[in-house]
Amino acid sequence: MTRIPRLPLLLLSLLIIGEADRLLAAEPRPNIVWIMADDLGYGELGCYGQKVIATPAIDAMAKDGLRFTRFYAGATVCAPSRSVLMTGQHHGHTRVRGNAGDQNPQAQALRDGEVTVAKLLQEAGYRTALVGKWGLGDVGEAETGLPRKQGFDEFFGYLNQKHAHNHFPDFLWRNETGESLPNVVTRVGNTGAGYATEAKVFADDLFAEEARKWVSENRERPFFLYWSMVIPHANNERTRALGNGAQVPDFAPYTNKDWPDPDKGHAAMISRLDGMVGQFLEHLKQEGLAEKTLVIFTSDNGPHKESGHDATRFSPSGSVRGYKRDLTDGGIRVPGIAWWPGHIAGGGTTDHVAYFGDFLATACDLANIDVPADRDSISFVPTLIGNPDKQAEHDLLYWEFHERGFQQAGLYHGRWKGIVANNGPLALYDLETDPREEHDVASKYPDLAARLKNRIAKERTESEDWPVRVMKK
Repeated sequence: MTRIPRLPLLLLSLLIIGEADRLLAAEPRPNIVWIMADDLGYGELGCYGQKVIATPAIDAMAKDGLRFTRFYAGATVCAPSRSVLMTGQHHGHTRVRGNAGDQNPQAQALRDGEVTVAKLLQEAGYRTALVGKWGLGDVGEAETGLPRKQGFDEFFGYLNQKHAHNHFPDFLWRNETGESLPNVVTRVGNTGAGYATEAKVFADDLFAEEARKWVSENRERPFFLYWSMVIPHANNERTRALGNGAQVPDFAPYTNKDWPDPDKGHAAMISRLDGMVGQFLEHLKQEGLAEKTLVIFTSDNGPHKESGHDATRFSPSGSVRGYKRDLTDGGIRVPGIAWWPGHIAGGGTTDHVAYFGDFLATACDLANIDVPADRDSISFVPTLIGNPDKQAEHDLLYWEFHERGFQQAGLYHGRWKGIVANNGPLALYDLETDPREEHDVASKYPDLAARLKNRIAKERTESEDWPVRVMKK
């Protein structure tokens, strides 16, 4: 009988861990689905403490998957957050640094030669699709940023973020061709923005149907689906005209609530979103794709207050403070739920600090391809598959904001948050003891505050499209 030599315990443990990694690498590459709500707050889901709005499907997703408690968007507003997601570069390095709109569309467009997660996966043999809102390129001056020039095989949805304000548009883009819808729209400006005077077809219903259809059609090879919802974003033009920007087909299940219509509409949007996610996950199961597909659900930034609704009714930021356009955590900390049956243990939570830019390295890790140089991206696959001891960490995350003068923020080692407004003094918060960022401790830790302010200043590269403009007092 051949005797097997006894190995030291440490070496045996290392071999077991190594074998687990090899088994993961040897498996077929998983499908990857990124589902993103628009302006959904950290506290607007039941699994993150919401008490008023019902979200049973996403709560079940969290129960069956992994819930991040420290997941951060790329920015506190739409376009730059999506740019960080696509490029794997943080807000001080990515191409698009703010919402430029129709004033300077090229400043809000990705350019030729950009490295995007969609391009990397496409080149690695994945089928790629974007369904929903884009916001990083449009027809005309900003055509370099069109989805099919940035790595997507197929696109259906909105190119222009102002067009996406209207949940009942009279057309959507199918690749580069406008596809008519039966809604009748009152236009405001020349960007497609407006509101429906005859509302018949809800765009997000079409997107949910398209997402399910597309995964069925592409089930025979690895795929990457970026499903970019528009709900619960406000229709800003309708808010200004009619006082209710929470545009939704019906108020169910809140029809009989003794609330103003904007409040009913906002809650109904989120519950409708929840149902769409539940239907999609069930569809993956029915198609035999659940164990082959990593699904990540999140939001592009913090919650809005723009529908005419009473935001305080819902405590949308949950345990943190602030809203969309704030650099406190309420503006940038978002839900983050990962679901992958058979690979992610259900019912878990993690306090690993991750952000949108990490998606690129995570996708590359899963697709067995190299992460390009000059990315601010760390794979969180070790956290997903239950190897937190092998998880690398960021020492600093960075954000900026251009709509109220110039503001910057940095999160240092996941604990110390620094915010600088208009190149003024740094406000320092200890998130470990003060998660709502209510007590500035810069005077208590002056050396740390000075070092962090210096790091924040050095983290940013200059941008011709997004120069620093300090607000004068």
